[in-house]
Amino acid sequence: MKITDVKSFPVWAGQRNLFVLKIESDEGYYGWGEAGVSGRELAVQGAVSHFREFLIGKDPMRIGALWQEMYRGQYFEGGRVLTGAISAIDIALHDLVARKLGVPVYQLLGGKQRDYVPCFATSTGPLAGPEVVEDAKRLFAQGWTVIRFGPGHPDTGGDETLFEPRESIALTAEWITKVREALGPRAVLGIDYHHRLSVAEAASFCQMLPPHTLDFLEEPIRDESPEAYVALRSMTDIPFATGEEISSKWHFLPYIERGLTNFARVDICNVGGFTEAKKVAGWCEAHYIDLMPHNPLGPICTAASIQLAAAVPNFDRLEDRAQQGLVYSTEMFPVQPMLEGDRYPVPTGPGLGVEFNEEMAGKPFEFWEAPHLHRRDGSYTNW
Repeated sequence: MKITDVKSFPVWAGQRNLFVLKIESDEGYYGWGEAGVSGRELAVQGAVSHFREFLIGKDPMRIGALWQEMYRGQYFEGGRVLTGAISAIDIALHDLVARKLGVPVYQLLGGKQRDYVPCFATSTGPLAGPEVVEDAKRLFAQGWTVIRFGPGHPDTGGDETLFEPRESIALTAEWITKVREALGPRAVLGIDYHHRLSVAEAASFCQMLPPHTLDFLEEPIRDESPEAYVALRSMTDIPFATGEEISSKWHFLPYIERGLTNFARVDICNVGGFTEAKKVAGWCEAHYIDLMPHNPLGPICTAASIQLAAAVPNFDRLEDRAQQGLVYSTEMFPVQPMLEGDRYPVPTGPGLGVEFNEEMAGKPFEFWEAPHLHRRDGSYTNW
């Protein structure tokens, strides 16, 4: 069997851009993949175009060797754009091979270890008033035992791109404490600060909280400097959920080896696909770290994350956006994972369990930028 084409589809999916990829073979089998690097889909498409030149004619069954060739077959290896492209290709190769063999992808990864994949919910509003307490109570009553929140935002006078960390952490600490009081100790609560804080700001936030207010703090600071996380770890005992920006096992190394992540936020569409994610999962298992996969993209990302979660022993919860209303049309994705309560059933059909309608790929691509947050003095900060 040989690869006959690698097609990429940067497409506006109604709520955001997605980067969808298809690999075709001379035996009629095909596979779907998806890349992360949101907002830079055309850069990923450029990388895929380079990989396509030498992938055509190769045997798609040699997934591991093709991963190594893509990663090592250049001088400037690595980086999020390149590994985003490799991720999409690797996921598609697994889908294609599993379809040929007539098995779910998780059978290529050692077989399933669970019958369903539990998820966590994300509150719809920021931590900034009594409505967030009511939303948390609603989610908990619906059976969501693990709930994540976004940070609080003080009144910005209508400027949605204004973010002042010190104002935010005071408000967030106030209202997450009230959420914990309302839900009691059985709920698992987390906050995603989306790497918007400095070490000092993150430490101050943690020190404002009563004991066992938070079960995890997600991405409090950026990941470029493991030493910054070492400093923050020395100032708080709250577990960290980190890793969604990380793009390789080498990048994960200090965070796993030095105890700087307690829940690994592996993003299968950024880290290098199944080939790399499975290695990270095994490394985490050796350090008693569970996966909490980042899943912010489309149905292919969700389907791939479900297959990964089914096949690893050290899994906690999967991020899910369906409960927030981020649902993709069945016209564009006629087959896609469907949430059942707070979980996804592990599929039994061949491949990933997802299909993309190529005719929808003709829709115009729309440029999208993440919010460019700024402070009151006009300086820019992280989104």
